Amino acid sequence: MIDKNQIVVVVGAGLMGTGIAHAFASSGFQTRLVDSNGQALDKALQNIHAIVDGGVKLGKLTPEAAAAAKQRLSVHAGLGAGAAHANLLVETVSENLAVKQAVLAQAVPVLADGALVATNTSALSVTEIAASVPQPERVIGMHFFNPVHKMKLVELVLGIATDADAVARSRAWCEAIGKTSILVNESPGLTTSRMSALLGNEAMWMLQEGTASAEDIDTALRMGFNHPMGPLELGDMTGWDTRLSVLRYLHATMGERFRPCPLIIKMVAAGRHGRKTGHGVYRYDAAGQRVPGSGLKASAL
Repeated sequence: MIDKNQIVVVVGAGLMGTGIAHAFASSGFQTRLVDSNGQALDKALQNIHAIVDGGVKLGKLTPEAAAAAKQRLSVHAGLGAGAAHANLLVETVSENLAVKQAVLAQAVPVLADGALVATNTSALSVTEIAASVPQPERVIGMHFFNPVHKMKLVELVLGIATDADAVARSRAWCEAIGKTSILVNESPGLTTSRMSALLGNEAMWMLQEGTASAEDIDTALRMGFNHPMGPLELGDMTGWDTRLSVLRYLHATMGERFRPCPLIIKMVAAGRHGRKTGHGVYRYDAAGQRVPGSGLKASAL
């Protein structure tokens, strides 16, 4: 059991950091969200409040519980105050090794003694990230999934130095926020990113070849395999620029089966990254809703 008096600091107020901070604050933990970008912090706070308020409307939270969750969350522009005496740090800044190492090098000295240090990386080496931290045995990958408030899985990723105590504590933290954890040895793409990249890439090859329409490819995976979302829909949500970066990394480290489909390269070059740009495989309106019948057709390629 995790003591509810323990403090969590989440570094990085992007999409994942927002979701992770919400998960801990709504589960009863004092949670600090840190980002040097004030606008990102404001947006994250608004989004977290919207998720909490949505829970009240759906009857999943009482108004009192929602108010308490909001009160447990604070935002900070600097690591000095944000990370001070925290018992768990979850780093979710950009997928850049030097940036992640710099964040941990600055934050770790002000954490509580023996604090657990987690990185939300989906592709970089936990071992290399941990190299910037005294006692690298307490560093572990804690890979959450988007949207965090709906997705129950967390991949716990072992670096070369990660010890059994860090694993046990990480599992306990996951249980405390209602997540199921799996244990993964450090490897390119872990389990989910590797499988998702392969599936999404193959779906794009099928679309490029004219095997089926985008809508029908996605319907096949939803209805035939009971996936909640088709691979092209998922790529639009993740961002094809992100998917392309992962595929290039996997292609370089694991070989030809991960060679990016040319259609993905073409779409990224055109700025059609997905939902965040309003256009990917599908088009999206100003509210982020998919425009019916807007799926990319093979005849348009």
